[in-house]
Amino acid sequence: MRLTSKAFKHEGRIPVRYTCDGDNVNPPLEASEIPKEAVSLVLILEDPDVPRNIRKDGKWHHWIIFNMPKSSLTTWGIEERKEPEGVKGLGTGGNLNYYGPCPPDREHRYYFRLFALDALLDLPEKATFQQVMKAMEGHILAETELMGRYERH
Repeated sequence: MRLTSKAFKHEGRIPVRYTCDGDNVNPPLEASEIPKEAVSLVLILEDPDVPRNIRKDGKWHHWIIFNMPKSSLTTWGIEERKEPEGVKGLGTGGNLNYYGPCPPDREHRYYFRLFALDALLDLPEKATFQQVMKAMEGHILAETELMGRYERH
């Protein structure tokens, strides 16, 4: 499975428009080579570079969406500024929708992680990252990630 964006390359710089310094809208994303047997998709945007004095685990989850439907195709995508269909998880900042990169100190890495599952997750809206990860155990058919970088100036 592959995850790409027309807005930035893997390990490239995320354009300002997709951050808290810009329009704070989600970038366009496209996945290919999704397993045909996948039942649902999960998307998580994670920053693993948060200072430990802000978060002890050093991670911030900007966007969590699960139980996203997968069509009969082996490709999937999200348009810019459009929240995908699915159940919204609770981001670290209490957000249910996309909240873009907003590093407090230096350049951070942002991982858009996509999982293909063989089931729907039996979780309510506002499920946390930990709850989603636990519910996915034993159901992940494939996973991929797209990493972008951002530093405020």
